[in-house]
Order: sequence, then structure tokens, then C-alpha cells
Amino acid sequence: MPAVGIAEQSDTDVAVLVRILDPIAAVPAYAREGDAGADIVTTVDVELAPGERAVVPTGLSIALPPGYAAFVHPRSGLAARAGLGLVNSPGTIDSGYRGEIKVILINYDLVRPVRLRRGDRIAQLVIQRVAAARFIQVAELPDSERGDGGHGSTGGSAALLGPTAAATNGGS
Repeated sequence: MPAVGIAEQSDTDVAVLVRILDPIAAVPAYAREGDAGADIVTTVDVELAPGERAVVPTGLSIALPPGYAAFVHPRSGLAARAGLGLVNSPGTIDSGYRGEIKVILINYDLVRPVRLRRGDRIAQLVIQRVAAARFIQVAELPDSERGDGGHGSTGGSAALLGPTAAATNGGS
């Protein structure tokens, strides 16, 4: 069994300690060299009716070095073929968390249920370096080109409004 503690990392990779909590689970693995996300599996059978969601265990816990976080992303094939998504995408795993990774799945398909079997790949972990912010309260923020323009302020939203609304709102 590997030594307990935080492992060393380099500029190109980071060592993440993995504890297997269920025999069906395996160390997260990249499908292909250069992939950003490493696949993780469900340790239970689950069936999600249309619109239903569930918290699904993965049988894994991890230890990330300080300054890193793991982000749980959906698998694009399951999203495209079955309508399976993550409610809180991406889910965030902080470096201090040592509990089991669980994934909040949702069936976005309007008609068909989604059936997953123990050992099916359900999501992928992306490990990233994260900075801790120093939040500084100020009376005013510096100006920027965008300013306080929010949702849709850069254009391209006419298709979302429909033909009548786009004509009335000048197409922006």
C-alpha cells in the first residue's frame, strides 16, 4: 500500500492519492493519452426516470495537494446518447475533502429512463491548479470595456428571443 501523505507533483503532472472503497471501483483512468478527464464509475445499479436525479457513489476518495481541486464533469457520450447530465456540473472536490466522491446525476431525456449498472463509467475527474483569492472590499471598481453589461450584452442572443422579440429589441 502506498505511503500516506501528500505526494510530489511536477509542472506536467500532479500525484493524487486514491483510496478504493469498493472492489468494483478502480483508480481513475484516462481513456487516451492527452485526455483532460479521467473516468470514474458507479458502484451501484441505478435507474433514473425522465427528469429524475440521484446521488451516486463512486467507491473512491482522494487526497489532492494544496492548491489543487478536482472537478467532476459529465461524459459527453452519455449526455448526447442518453441525456445523462450532472446537476452541479462541474462538481468541485476541494483539496481538504477526504470523503467518498459522489456524483449527482440527472436524466434530461423527456421520455426514456437511463439505466446504469455497477461498474459503468458515469463521469470524469479533471484535476486543476486553483488559486486562493484575497478578496478586497472597495467602494468602486475600476472601469472596463464591458462595464456592467450582463447576460446577452455582447450580442448573439437574437436566436433565443424568436423572430418577433428580436425585431422589437433590435436583434441584440
